[in-house]
Amino acid sequence: MTTLSNIATNKWLVLGCAIVSEVSATLALRASVDDARWLVLVAAGYLGGFAFLALVLRAGMAVGVAYGIWAAVGVALTAVLAAIIFGDAFTVGIGVGIAIVIGGVLLVELGSHGGHETADEPKAPE
Repeated sequence: MTTLSNIATNKWLVLGCAIVSEVSATLALRASVDDARWLVLVAAGYLGGFAFLALVLRAGMAVGVAYGIWAAVGVALTAVLAAIIFGDAFTVGIGVGIAIVIGGVLLVELGSHGGHETADEPKAPE
């Protein structure tokens, strides 16, 4: 039986599952243009992606970090895989844009280690 403490220790793995689910759904959405049967995977992938993301948030990962990584890695993987699978364009500009997005997410991740004050913790008097 999976408990929240087990998820907390594996939250990066669970976030990876969220990313894979979302990317799979997005690629299936592109495939559904030619074959509507892919829509089943679209629905399952997006549902799974959000369910895994919710588990990561319940395990204590900050929403800005979790969503930022989920979105940035998802965009990067989707662009690369769509170029490979569907022949979508992948230009230098797209590559630079993805690198900038990933750099921004890394800054958010590094910045999240500064203060961890929550709404339940009282502020120190000024």
